[in-house]
Amino acid sequence: MTTIFSRSIGLAPLLLALPVFAQLSAFASDTMADMSIEDLANIEVTSVSKKPERLAAAAASVFVITAEDIRRSGAATVPEVLRLAPNLQVAQSSGYGYAISARGFNGSRNTVPNKLLVLIDGRSVYSPFFSGVSWDAQQVMLEDIERIEVISGPGGTLWGVNAVNGVINITTRAASATQGSLVALRAGQRGNAVALRQGGGGDWRLQATYAGERHTELASGAPVNDARHQWQAGMRRDWGGGGADRFMVVGNAYRGALDQPEPGAISTGTKLNLGTVRSSGASLTGHWTHALAGGGSLMLQGYVDHSQREVPPTYAERIQEADLQFQHSLPASGIGQLVWGANVRHTWDAVTNSDTIAFLPAKVEQDWASLFAQDELAVREDLRLILGARVERNDYTGAEFLPSMRLAWQLTPYHALWGGASRTVRAPSRLDADTYIPGHAPFLLRGGPQVRSEVAKVFELGYRGQPLPQLSYSATVFHNRYDYLRTQEVDVGGRFLTFDSKMEGKSSGIEMWGSYQATPYWRLSGGWLALHQRFWLKPGSNDAAGPGTSGRDPSHTAQLRSTFTVADDKELELAVRKVARLERDKVPAYRALDARFGWRLRRNVELSLSGNNLNGAHAEYGPLVTRSEVPREIALKLVWLN
Repeated sequence: MTTIFSRSIGLAPLLLALPVFAQLSAFASDTMADMSIEDLANIEVTSVSKKPERLAAAAASVFVITAEDIRRSGAATVPEVLRLAPNLQVAQSSGYGYAISARGFNGSRNTVPNKLLVLIDGRSVYSPFFSGVSWDAQQVMLEDIERIEVISGPGGTLWGVNAVNGVINITTRAASATQGSLVALRAGQRGNAVALRQGGGGDWRLQATYAGERHTELASGAPVNDARHQWQAGMRRDWGGGGADRFMVVGNAYRGALDQPEPGAISTGTKLNLGTVRSSGASLTGHWTHALAGGGSLMLQGYVDHSQREVPPTYAERIQEADLQFQHSLPASGIGQLVWGANVRHTWDAVTNSDTIAFLPAKVEQDWASLFAQDELAVREDLRLILGARVERNDYTGAEFLPSMRLAWQLTPYHALWGGASRTVRAPSRLDADTYIPGHAPFLLRGGPQVRSEVAKVFELGYRGQPLPQLSYSATVFHNRYDYLRTQEVDVGGRFLTFDSKMEGKSSGIEMWGSYQATPYWRLSGGWLALHQRFWLKPGSNDAAGPGTSGRDPSHTAQLRSTFTVADDKELELAVRKVARLERDKVPAYRALDARFGWRLRRNVELSLSGNNLNGAHAEYGPLVTRSEVPREIALKLVWLN
């Protein structure tokens, strides 16, 4: 019994032929390139040190997905966009279900991926209820996204517990950049989508989206009950951009209806009469920044978040969060620059239990409080030492200490070497501690009151360089040692199960990516990730299936993208990715070919035709009897701006 939340393609000749087509085109020009390789290296990121810094100087493995990358990808959802990041594992389990992680741990037999922190405009969407992200609820309007910073590796010092293997930070555009009207219509074989936006006054915008997706199929051709309908509306207001004080308010509300595929959101080994999942929520975020003389700043941010999810016949959950953050960045001194801050969060969580499962107690209030500091010391003109630590308290395990140390060496203006050592943890959630099956005594699963925080000690060594004006690349090797990983134990009398923390392990790997500007109108980019994991049980554990956690992660992934401007008003995007097989559930390796052709009909009207998985459907995640085949899809999209 378990609990579960949910050969090379011959592309090279086509890629090599593109420059020839461009030379024959009367529309080709030297001004067609988007950002140059050097411009990309100078993109400002904030997720690595909680202050603006050049991507080329960041002492972490960070990949940036730009607004232009998103537009040209043809992606329809945030999880599809995240496939652009070579340092992520993105696996689709059903029509709307995704398992997304960095550096492994992409789920286990009794939990979703739980070591990746996700933020949208500074608001965490990582659930304290089940330690994960409900990706179906994150319907961010893609045309509003400014950039997505994807950090693979620990971020606990700056972002807190649960930022163990990575941080995804989604930042939307300022209201001043989204003025006027926008209508985006998408029609595809799998579903349709509509997005509307109106901005005005130079400082506000309103937007609304709808997405409807049809059922997928099993490998046998049988339909999977996983259709989705989702509505979302939101607003943003910015003001004070010309002075020392800047303010931002962002609000969103959503409602969704999701068919529930087998075995259901929670599987107990018993066939259930699954009903439609109803999800809804609303959030409001306020952010204030004050620029100090000399280059420092003060920041205060608060948000409230309400969400509820009804999952018949197993449970319904309603959770409210209130979060307040403060940060002070001191001006740079002769030897360093200090950033420090504090964070408090309170949640109200209420669960409606069933005969199938119970979370006991049904109603819980929890508090988190933390204090952090990080100092960047200039050891030499070309050498920086970054020391930081956070102390964070949670109701399950008390105070957790999250230190980190990084060293960044600027070898030359175009080559940098960095290394790091960190300790971070994943704190328990209600799913770990409070789950009981069935929903009434006698219980076969009796929670996990003794569950500890999962601990990771991480060591990294990275290089980032631009040996030629048209070439840049990044490489990182890492080694993680884990302790107190969650297990599912049989009690000594063989009468019931309980969750515990009796597994440890280690993982090592390398992640690489780079871009090559072959011509002013043709860019190639690619990435490769290799991962080796091994887990073993601690003395006293009888969870024989626990070490099989590594089987949910591919040993390697690779991707290659070609971004090609045919003419001033036409562009072509080609992408191929390869993912190794998953040992767990024997999911075969697959290769996928995606393409998009965009045509700007008028200055303010763009029509695009995209195709996903053009080489055929494939499976990506889950047991054979329930896993969806990710289908081939052709879609047409029209975007109108005014």
